[in-house]
Amino acid sequence: MIKKVLLSIVAAGVMLPAVAQNNGFQFTTIKKNPTTKVQNQNRSSTCWCFSTLSFFEAELLRMGKGTYDFSEAFVVNKTMMDRATKAVRTHGDVSFSPGGFASDVEYCWKHYGIVPQEAMPTMGSLQGLELPNNSDLDELAEAYVKVITDKEDGPISPLWKQGLQGIYDSFLGKCPEKFTYQGKEYTPKSFAESLPINIDDYVTITSFSHEPFYSQFAIEVPDNWRWALAYNVPMDEMMQVIDNAVKNGFPIAWGADVSEQGFSRNGIGQLPDVNSPNMSGTDMARWTGLTYTSEKRQFLTSKPLPEITPTQEDRQKGYDNWETTDDHGMLIYGLAKDQNGKEYYMAQNSWGTDNPYKGTWYFTKAFVAMKTIDIMVHKDALPKEIAKKLGL
Repeated sequence: MIKKVLLSIVAAGVMLPAVAQNNGFQFTTIKKNPTTKVQNQNRSSTCWCFSTLSFFEAELLRMGKGTYDFSEAFVVNKTMMDRATKAVRTHGDVSFSPGGFASDVEYCWKHYGIVPQEAMPTMGSLQGLELPNNSDLDELAEAYVKVITDKEDGPISPLWKQGLQGIYDSFLGKCPEKFTYQGKEYTPKSFAESLPINIDDYVTITSFSHEPFYSQFAIEVPDNWRWALAYNVPMDEMMQVIDNAVKNGFPIAWGADVSEQGFSRNGIGQLPDVNSPNMSGTDMARWTGLTYTSEKRQFLTSKPLPEITPTQEDRQKGYDNWETTDDHGMLIYGLAKDQNGKEYYMAQNSWGTDNPYKGTWYFTKAFVAMKTIDIMVHKDALPKEIAKKLGL
């Protein structure tokens, strides 16, 4: 009978809501903005690059300008050479590691340009690999830079950059000075200029109370080595920006902490409150009996549970005591609700499609409010009253 009813509905041309199920979760899509294909960063430690390039690709889809696939290798090559230069100039006081910020892609786009995937090897391919694995590259580059930053006697050789550039070129390929794309010759900068992306239209938003709201500051985390500035707003307004962006068709480059037990590889992120009076007796007994972190994580992400309601003070405390760190970058592109009506943001990850939701993660609004480091959006995605407060 149910099958006959469903067939009748489909035959009548009625669209059914998209439903995703996994264990104790059942999600119905509310809003889904277009994205390009899910990428797999594998063992490259460059989520910031994959997620932010996916963000700009999604922006071009939003503008109706077609589908693009930009080269991660180009951005990583340019960015890591810049980071090495900063590390040397600060005598090693700026960390040299493969992590980064969305602002690194923004900087590369503005100062060096961008290239399509066809213009450079895919990461890993020069090593004969199907997926990126930068473990050897990172180890060699970090050792090389450490020799320079640890130097105590005499001037630094002006040739040190050539050696490091050779390492990056060997693993990632040389960044092209010119290339042909769809029958037309470009430089990286002319290709960027040919696209309807004005980098100055993009803003970074954060929310921490140790700096004045409605001003800009450099978020003090190791991967913000460029000291890029972010607009600081109260937590509730940061969430308003995210809601407004998603509901009006804008993608969001999202930097966040995913080290919490409420985050899992099965595509879920929530902030369960195991002390809540709404926790069932059965669940409480199960939680009490669990010992290992892995068992607790599995429990906390097996079904919707009562959540902590984070405050501005909670966010600040997590940031100050290193519980909230810049772990990972993803692309927020949609909104869904679970079987209880609670809303979740849909985020495209760069860990391939081998998860229950084919590369999508579902995050509660409490998780995003508590664990966001920063977001990057087009300035038109901001509610007008918030944009006015920021002078945009």
